[in-house]
Amino acid sequence: MSPKKNSKKSGAIDAVEQAVERTAESAKELVEQVKEDLKIVMTELGVKEPPVMRGSAPTASGAEMHPPREPRDGRDGRDGDERYNPQQVEEKWAAAWAKDSELYAAEKNSAKKKFYVLEMLPYPSGALHMGHVRNYAIGDALARFMWMQGYNVLHPMGWDSFGLPAENAAIKNNTPPREWTLSNIANMKSQMKRLGFAYDWDREVTTCLPDYYRWNQWFFLKLWEKGLAYRKKSKVNWCPECATVLANEQVAGGFCWRHETTPVEQRELEQWFLRITNYADELLRDLEKLEGWPEKVKIMQRNWIGRSEGALVEFKLDATPGPAGDKITVFTTRVDTIFGATSIQLAPEHPLVSDLIANDPELHAKVEVLLNEQRRAKEKGDVGAIEKHGVDTGAFAINPFNNERVPIWVANYILMDYGTGAIMSVPAHDERDYEFAKKYGIDIRVVILPRREGEVPGADEPETPVLPFTREASLLMNSGEFSGLPCQEAQKKMANYAEEKGFGKAAITYRLKDWGISRQRYWGTPIPMVYCEKDGVVPVPENQLPVILPQNVNITLQGGSPLERVPEFVNTTCPQCGGPARRETDTMDTFVDSSWYFYRYTDAHNDRAPFDKQIVDYWFPIDQYIGGVEHAILHLIYSRFWTKFMRDLGLCSNDEPAQRLFTQGMVIKGGAKMSKSLGNTVSPDDMVARYGSDATRLYVLFAAPPDRDLDWQDAGINGTSTFVNRVYRFVVKHRSAQKGTIPSELSPEARHLQRKLHQTIKRVTDELSGRWHFNTCVSAIMTLMNELYGAEEAINKGAIPSALLADVQRKLVLMLAPFAPYLAHELWQKLGETDQVLRYRWPKYDTVLAKEEEVEIVVQVNGKIRARLVIPADMPEGDVKAAALADPKVVAAIEGKPVVKVLYVPGKLVNIVVR
Repeated sequence: MSPKKNSKKSGAIDAVEQAVERTAESAKELVEQVKEDLKIVMTELGVKEPPVMRGSAPTASGAEMHPPREPRDGRDGRDGDERYNPQQVEEKWAAAWAKDSELYAAEKNSAKKKFYVLEMLPYPSGALHMGHVRNYAIGDALARFMWMQGYNVLHPMGWDSFGLPAENAAIKNNTPPREWTLSNIANMKSQMKRLGFAYDWDREVTTCLPDYYRWNQWFFLKLWEKGLAYRKKSKVNWCPECATVLANEQVAGGFCWRHETTPVEQRELEQWFLRITNYADELLRDLEKLEGWPEKVKIMQRNWIGRSEGALVEFKLDATPGPAGDKITVFTTRVDTIFGATSIQLAPEHPLVSDLIANDPELHAKVEVLLNEQRRAKEKGDVGAIEKHGVDTGAFAINPFNNERVPIWVANYILMDYGTGAIMSVPAHDERDYEFAKKYGIDIRVVILPRREGEVPGADEPETPVLPFTREASLLMNSGEFSGLPCQEAQKKMANYAEEKGFGKAAITYRLKDWGISRQRYWGTPIPMVYCEKDGVVPVPENQLPVILPQNVNITLQGGSPLERVPEFVNTTCPQCGGPARRETDTMDTFVDSSWYFYRYTDAHNDRAPFDKQIVDYWFPIDQYIGGVEHAILHLIYSRFWTKFMRDLGLCSNDEPAQRLFTQGMVIKGGAKMSKSLGNTVSPDDMVARYGSDATRLYVLFAAPPDRDLDWQDAGINGTSTFVNRVYRFVVKHRSAQKGTIPSELSPEARHLQRKLHQTIKRVTDELSGRWHFNTCVSAIMTLMNELYGAEEAINKGAIPSALLADVQRKLVLMLAPFAPYLAHELWQKLGETDQVLRYRWPKYDTVLAKEEEVEIVVQVNGKIRARLVIPADMPEGDVKAAALADPKVVAAIEGKPVVKVLYVPGKLVNIVVR
């Protein structure tokens, strides 16, 4: 074969080989695209895993042939930019952001409008869970959006780092709580940075460090000075597993809020309390100001505060008084029915009960049964549904209004922590009292007429109502000098009468109790008080703060606070007399830490005061607070109290801490909330390693509306990962599109794409500005992405102007920035942009360009669909109705029937009502 012929043959072979290679590459690209599209479809259909694509040709070994695996570096062999490598891209941008300390910093002395967005700070348990990721992804998306809207944004983060779990971990792992806590903080902070959350870390707050808890102690001294901090002996909630006291709000259905299977016990201890009840009226009244709070949270707080108007009345004992005194004080909202009181009922834990059973073992045993029944009902959380049991004590009290002796009972449905722990039982006019009286044969006396003032009873109307009769808009009977009065008028007159005679008065009571903040544990803020034999209880002077929590402590959960066994901490000098004194060894409830932390964020390095008032007045109230609804009557009510106290001290001007509150849903898996105990947790680290931060964040935002529970599905994150890859491939492929003036005359394909762009901008902007359905934001961007892929043929034909394509791509990337910041930054750079995405202005939509040219409307006859019409979007209402009535299917449906009404919902439907 001659060299020439050989050359020709070689060239032909090369050409064939190249053609085959191109065909193979095209086929491979098609297969990959089909796989990617298939994943999205399967995700939308709720199918967990797409089918495995297999070839039909057997290999030499008889095994089926599989498509080649994608290279581990994410490249496809042609162009390294064609396939997205999330780890490489995200690590690149994480390193770049870490070098820019001002990137997420709020501006000082800014003329811009401020926006303070805040997620509730976490307890540093060691690792983030997907509930954290969801909460923080919501806040981060909003913060980024507001930056792009031109606001001066404050978006800080810190650590609620005191608490019993650190002590438990210290015992379990033989690690000091401080070391364990700070190590966890370092790990969780690293996770947050890897997830790309835009926090101003210069404002970081760690509540277990002296520079923070010093101010807890300072606030305590101010509360003491104002008479709002006090010490008393009282029955308290005790968790045997925590070995500490719990506030009322930390008891859920009779169980510890942290240990949901541990019943709470009652113990009598000397404790520190804060007079939150002094603010009860204001806490209740100001709920009306919180228009941006969920109604369910406000209802929960109203119920917890539990304001009741009525009267306090004293019933004297008809017996020799014991240690508990000689009278029973009852609170009633219906003093107008007191002439119908036929017994007094006491809670099993009422102090007087101890006197009554002291010398009666049989009665003592019966009361113990009632007490145990009540405790079991509390444990189940259904005291209201308890089967009512009681015991007649054999003692009597005197009704001060008629001097009648009434028997004293102990009942299992009367609670010591509600009202006074004693009630006057009026069975004719109270459902529970009626049920109890019928069961035990107690007298039932009617004192309310079944008619209103001025009404004349009918011939067949009985004087005695059907019992129990509880209506207030009626008249009194059998009530001495008060008979004939309307109920509500009688309530005022009878309360005044009781006050004049010295046995009662009008009163308002609250379910809310003073906040017990004493905790018999080590890892918390030391209470800055000392005990001196000469001077009694003495506050530590402000110039001696902080009282430092010692580190050389042997921690156990037995025998009170571990601080009691640290002599160098306990033994001190009295600030007043200079003599020996003993430090308080209780520490503060950790809800003290979280009641004001968001104020410290604004001025985190101030060593002269908790914060500067001028700075706080600029940033407060918080514009958007985000956290779980489980904090409605814990953290949220305490923080409202703390704000009002700080306002009264002159530290701030606002009445409420947060203008708007958003409560996100939980992340669940397998029908249960993710938890270590159930073994159903999903690690954010694993998701980031497999799919990248952006895909993980997109999934928790896309999978469900943020106010509803998210049911975790592994296939879902596959779908968002696929979407990230599709966006990247398209933009990189078409990044050469040049910016410029978009022609006024566009092809139908170009006009359609432009309209979809502006509709998407409108939808995403409206959602981020209003109801926060981030899932529909992400869905809208996905739909726009599908439109872009669908327009590729038109792009290749030149039917889509380069300037329009460039405009669509840039605005697509900007809309992705709040949700997938790594991807947005990478693509923004690849599009040749040098501006910081975070500071680039959010795209605006044009209402004219977003308007549909035609819409489809449904035509109904008496609510049943009869036809569908495609009409011009701006068609006048009269013409739409005429077109609907003229449709052949509609004409047939209404033939021979008179048309009563034609209703039109613009752009959606026409409903024709016929007889």
